[in-house]
Amino acid sequence: MFETTIAGSLPKPAWLAETNKLWPEWKQTGEALVEAKRDATLLWIKQQEDAGIATVSDGEQSRQHFVHGFLEFVEGIDFEHKVKMGIRNNRYDAMVPIVVGPLRLKSRVHETEARVARAHTARRLKITMPGPMTIVDTIADKHYGDKVKMAMAFAELLNAEARALERQGVDVIQFDEPAFNVYMDDVKRWGIDALHVASEGLRCKTAVHICYGYGIKANVEWKESLGSHWRQYEEIFPALQKSRLDQVSVECMHSHVPIELLKLLDGKDILLGAIDVANDKVETPEEIAGLIAEAMRYVPKERLFPCTNCGMAPMRQEIAVAKLAALGVGAALARTRYA
Repeated sequence: MFETTIAGSLPKPAWLAETNKLWPEWKQTGEALVEAKRDATLLWIKQQEDAGIATVSDGEQSRQHFVHGFLEFVEGIDFEHKVKMGIRNNRYDAMVPIVVGPLRLKSRVHETEARVARAHTARRLKITMPGPMTIVDTIADKHYGDKVKMAMAFAELLNAEARALERQGVDVIQFDEPAFNVYMDDVKRWGIDALHVASEGLRCKTAVHICYGYGIKANVEWKESLGSHWRQYEEIFPALQKSRLDQVSVECMHSHVPIELLKLLDGKDILLGAIDVANDKVETPEEIAGLIAEAMRYVPKERLFPCTNCGMAPMRQEIAVAKLAALGVGAALARTRYA
């Protein structure tokens, strides 16, 4: 009960990449970079195990960015001639690559990190990938001429990689969809259908992570404009409740998402965001156990899995380690009280 996990990324060690950056430059090249990625993955598996995390992750140590770490392995994308595009309904602009031909995987995407992680932990293993809607909100199109068609093409590639990860022994496949709280109508029209394509045929646990965004000034300013109660999820949770996905990851610690909205996800496992990734203050076990108790008013306790609010990539390594430890102790405290 109250078995812990993390939402995704963890900070990259200084010997692997630039620190405290959402999109860091690698500090190694060639075989040295391959070895450094492997070592960082093993380091974070050990740190998660030491913290009592039940479902561990590779910490996304082998990718610079949660979306582009997948796109680098896809044919049909021009990375040389990027164009400026509005992201998250024009919340901010970014220079993005362009889809210029049919999309195909060049090779396996996360084979190495899954193999390394699976060989070195007996705990449940999660691998995260970007969701189709978030991918197509982060790339320009000069081939498909239709966002939904392009999203479904990406979903098929995600599914191919997800099936291969499952064959490697991965226990949880999570799709990250921060775009879901921006395009609520599209979530209901085609976003969840795209996730169903991405997760088709999987027998392992499937999850979707949604959040309001971190690490970018435009996201912070947008959230400040939303007021004290963020109710966007009220519109999409009923659709997610009807979906075939097993788990939904939701930011709850220090967020303005009304926790009572979790009741709209009846029947789903809730990855309860109990660690704030937006500041360096380490949560106390009492705070975490208190949040779990509050969530129990709306979600059966056997469906609550304490988690981080989002990825922790830009955070200082020692702060992330302390927050993971707090998550483990806080969940253990909740078990003694409410099991």
